[in-house]
Amino acid sequence: MNYLKLIRYKNLLLLAFMQLIFRYGFLKLQNIPLALNDFQYVLLVLSTVLIAAAGYVINDIFDQETDYYNRPNTLIIGKSISEKAAYNLYFILNITGVAIGFYLSNLILKPSFTGAFIIISATLYMYATSLKQMLLVGNIIVALLLSFSVLLIGLFDLLPATYDGNRAEMGIMFSMLIDYAIFAFLINLIREIVKDMEDVEGDYNQGMNTLAIAIGKVKTSRVVMGLAIIATLILLWYINTYLMENALYAAVIYGFLFVVAPMIFFTIKISNAKTKEEFHLLSKVLKWIIFFGILSVLVITLNIHYNDKG
Repeated sequence: MNYLKLIRYKNLLLLAFMQLIFRYGFLKLQNIPLALNDFQYVLLVLSTVLIAAAGYVINDIFDQETDYYNRPNTLIIGKSISEKAAYNLYFILNITGVAIGFYLSNLILKPSFTGAFIIISATLYMYATSLKQMLLVGNIIVALLLSFSVLLIGLFDLLPATYDGNRAEMGIMFSMLIDYAIFAFLINLIREIVKDMEDVEGDYNQGMNTLAIAIGKVKTSRVVMGLAIIATLILLWYINTYLMENALYAAVIYGFLFVVAPMIFFTIKISNAKTKEEFHLLSKVLKWIIFFGILSVLVITLNIHYNDKG
């Protein structure tokens, strides 16, 4: 169980769920060719999950002192698992993940795509060792990596199956993936800043330079609230432009109840949040928003199919 906690298995399940929903709740329900068969796609998900797990392990290895202050009750490395064992696990996860990526890249005749897995792995290492100490850089990198896991689906499943005859249709599919990647980036960026606000004391003691440390929690709350308002306005524009105008009313109701409403709740609460517990709750709210946001692609797809049959 300690190893599962170390690799943040709940976050990894969310990552795998996201990639599986986009494949089987969206792309598979379209009348388009896909480059990977089911087993090969599972390998793509596995590769992403393994590299992400390695990132969590290396981050915890270098975060031992900070975690000792911020989360003494949940400290794993140095307490339940030795640092040597953690390093061994990190190398096994990373090598296996990149090796699977190498196999898939050659399978779709795009060997250069192996570089994507290597870059992600290297970036996660640099994040753990140095980049997260730089103002906002670490937050942006983590948010971008989640977004890129969405775009990987298009690179491996759509791009190799694209030809002149279906280029326009595949472009529409890819544009939807880009929309969700932007959504994932923005919400996860907000969440990373909120997590820094939650851990501000421990980060300060370790010489970190987060936004909450640089300008204080009060001003950071205003920045986060501004980002949340922007995200909410974008969501409302998207719902009106792409869902309402296409009479996807079930998707509209879903979007308002499970994505927009929680965003409004978050925006209101962040304005006066002060305690570690409040920031932790708001971080969880954002995780649920990401979950329901991902699930919305299935709701939209089913709503379209229902309308077409009607």
